[in-house]
Amino acid sequence: MFKISLSDSQRMRLIKLQKTHIHPMIRRRALVVLLRNEEHSNIQIQCITGLSENTIISYVQSFLEGGIEQLTTLNYRQPESQLRPFDDEIKKHFTENPVATIAQACEELEHLTGVRLKPTQVRDYLNQLGIKYRKVSSIPAKANPEAQQTFHDELLQPRLDEAKANKRAVFFVDAAHFVFGAFLGYLWSLVRVSVRTPSGRQRFNVLGALNAITKELHTITNFSYITSTQVCELLHKLKNSTVLPITLVLDNARYQRCAMVMELAKILEIELLFLPPYSPNLNLIERLWKMVKNQCLYSRYYQNFTQFHEAISTFLDSMHTTHQKSLQSLLTLKFHLFTDAEIEKAA
Repeated sequence: MFKISLSDSQRMRLIKLQKTHIHPMIRRRALVVLLRNEEHSNIQIQCITGLSENTIISYVQSFLEGGIEQLTTLNYRQPESQLRPFDDEIKKHFTENPVATIAQACEELEHLTGVRLKPTQVRDYLNQLGIKYRKVSSIPAKANPEAQQTFHDELLQPRLDEAKANKRAVFFVDAAHFVFGAFLGYLWSLVRVSVRTPSGRQRFNVLGALNAITKELHTITNFSYITSTQVCELLHKLKNSTVLPITLVLDNARYQRCAMVMELAKILEIELLFLPPYSPNLNLIERLWKMVKNQCLYSRYYQNFTQFHEAISTFLDSMHTTHQKSLQSLLTLKFHLFTDAEIEKAA
């Protein structure tokens, strides 16, 4: 039986490892060495720890050979996947031919390489390659990449440059219609979580104008419909908010691109800059609506409509101060412009 004689410093260190180390194997190793230092036999240590005699002997030998440093070293065998020689080919294949399930991935890999692996092995391998289970995004089928690029370069960017120089106020305008119902999201949880859902017959409408530089939000809200009347009300509100020339970036909704709105904008000397059709990617406020859903709605239940719309209103009213850091990173003035290649690939 191997004998161990610990110094006071070694003993104190092992006691600390045995009580506080995050890894259970390290805690067991420290306990075995401490028990052997107290001249317990292998049988006694087996009774105390539940370990086999061979394991106890290996722990003691490890300490005698390399001290506490070797005792705290974890050397797990990491076998290399049979698919490693095909890494580049597999990346190229799944970039061009993404699949919906791991079962499909197993079939594709076997057809591609002749190697058949279990689903768990395939999932781990794909994750190591950076191939993740990602949510599919959408591209408007009728988006015109050339029109978007021209709008951005010739109309939008020059006005944003003026806004950065404090010579103009640029606002991105859009309406969001939040329906009182369940917004299902993702949660880190041990079991699947269910969220109660209301009837979905009521909705909270928010017509917003987001300042491109300060990220300040001006809103008009109601529980019925957004019409040209609310847009005109928003124009008056924005005119009173600044002495700078004003540009509004809007989509082509009928209640925004109507005679009443355009005539009032002319009187108030507000420039209306209408986005190319099917260009939500160029409207900065669209990102804000997604943030509202993430912060207030996904995987949440509100007992009544009052709680529902008050939660949204409170977030919108306070976000400029309570979420300033998040807003600055989310609402950057970098816009993704669709390309012909993206649209063709999506088709």
